[in-house]
Amino acid sequence: MNLTHTAFFGDGNYTFALTDDMITELERIADLGIGAFYLRAVNMQFKLVDLIEIIRLGLIGGGTKPERAAQLTDTYARNTPIDDLYPLALDILDARWGGKSDTTNTTDAAQTGDMSAALNEAAA
Repeated sequence: MNLTHTAFFGDGNYTFALTDDMITELERIADLGIGAFYLRAVNMQFKLVDLIEIIRLGLIGGGTKPERAAQLTDTYARNTPIDDLYPLALDILDARWGGKSDTTNTTDAAQTGDMSAALNEAAA
């Protein structure tokens, strides 16, 4: 099982991972445990900042330097349609919540529940 998610964000492909330390920080920022936070996200009861923080912390957990992660989210997540942010944020959460199979193409990704890949496939 893979606990990471790799996707195009901003200017290239990045690996996102919500490590234990990143989950602790997310819980601190949201003042909410990860279970309640996850339910808030999947039930579309999230705050905009939730999506941005999932992406930023996911980048850091995936190996991006914190300064670069902040720069990427400031440039590519702020003032961006929520419809663009939500699938990525949910995929990052889902990768940690239940793990996911490694996928090799968008058809496989769509079939395994990779939200971004499913949306990309539907748009194609």
